[in-house]
Amino acid sequence: MPYLVTAVAAVLAAWGLRRWLSHEAPTAAALRAAAAAGSLAEAAAAATLGETDLAGCFKADREVPSGTLAGTWPGFRGPARDNIAPESGRLAEAWGHDGPRVLWSIDVGDGHAMPALSGGNLYLLDYDESRGGDCLRCLNADTGQERWEHLYAVKTKRNHGISRTVAATDGEAVVSIGPQCHVLCLDARDGTYRWGISLPRRYGTKVPLWYAGQCPLIDGGLAILAPAGTNVLFAGLDLKSGETVFETPNPGGLAMSHASVMVLTADGVRQYIYAALGGIVGVAADGEARGRLLWRADAFNPSVIAPSPVPLSEGRFFMTAGYGSGGAMFRVSRAGEAWRVELLFKTDRKQFASEQQTPVFHDGRLYTVLPSDGGGDRQQFVCMTPKGERLWASGPANTFGLGPYVLTPDGLAVLLDDVGTLSLARVGPDGFRVLARHELMGRKGRDAWGPMILVNGRLFLRDSARLYCLDLGGS
Repeated sequence: MPYLVTAVAAVLAAWGLRRWLSHEAPTAAALRAAAAAGSLAEAAAAATLGETDLAGCFKADREVPSGTLAGTWPGFRGPARDNIAPESGRLAEAWGHDGPRVLWSIDVGDGHAMPALSGGNLYLLDYDESRGGDCLRCLNADTGQERWEHLYAVKTKRNHGISRTVAATDGEAVVSIGPQCHVLCLDARDGTYRWGISLPRRYGTKVPLWYAGQCPLIDGGLAILAPAGTNVLFAGLDLKSGETVFETPNPGGLAMSHASVMVLTADGVRQYIYAALGGIVGVAADGEARGRLLWRADAFNPSVIAPSPVPLSEGRFFMTAGYGSGGAMFRVSRAGEAWRVELLFKTDRKQFASEQQTPVFHDGRLYTVLPSDGGGDRQQFVCMTPKGERLWASGPANTFGLGPYVLTPDGLAVLLDDVGTLSLARVGPDGFRVLARHELMGRKGRDAWGPMILVNGRLFLRDSARLYCLDLGGS
């Protein structure tokens, strides 16, 4: 009998180990964490002193496959970083009484972060309060089921949400920036750890007021970051190795805002532009000059910046912010080897401004939601020409708080308000026309501010606690 018990125990142990291995693919750090009860809590406490181990812990469910949804949304504001959905698919322009079909929804950590989409996978930077760490999650885009997660311990308290950045992917790598400015790079296919850095430790970055809002950019095999720290303004890091390809010295006094790096072409030269606290800068994006500071503009310098610069044609870009800042249109040009940036005009908070969302430039016009201090048209969707002429406002029956919006190439706008009411409208030079509206969250959504994703009829959106996938497709 003792031999039988031993044999059965051995079989059960082997089965248990095999089952655990089929669902867990731990890194060395994960094994250390599993061996020491409570180690994640201890690591989270240590992380407040800048000792975060970004190799973290890894877990996978090998029974969950990639999704089948075609199309990509590789990061902040989509493929061209312009918040226009080139693969929107055909959308239904009328909804039934129950609104568009909800395909799935899942609980997420408190915040406003949205995923990137590639190969049927969603890559979401989340915060797990129960375990005390940032968690980069890979989800099946069809079902919302988790395929794998990578968690590293770092202590972060709620402050109008916690996570608020959009990850970036090129289909092979995925890069995220956590609330405390930790940068993580994983293999997008299987979640293998590649590298990670702390921007405050390496570059002297000061964590912004409401944590990191900057969304990473992948460009030419590099992760493009704007640490805006004491010694480095921009950095380009190799996606495979994490090695530094270029660093741009900080010209002094510039600090990280909640804005993200955008790409502008002026006089045929691609440039990374970033609205830091203290000024807006342009950095060469290509060639031997890559990483060289080309210009700096100080004519628009709010104390709080959440929207990112909006590139237009002819070397122009528009910049805006809330809290009474209004907006400003600039033009970047070159005379010989010298670059200059010219202020063309400014707008006030009642004419054209945004507190949180980055405006959209579509078909020769700019669109935004006015801030709460925007006068009689506050929180309405408004349209302006690149010369500063306000064309229309959506009207007092159509207000959207701080909520996001996304446009299709043919002029449909999908908008979400703070409490989760979803609207579909036709926009253009002649005005704003509502086609459909649905109280998706029963007007109980909280801080529904995360930027939306629209790919092949699938709309992804969230409030502070739940992520949704909706079917907006037309027959």
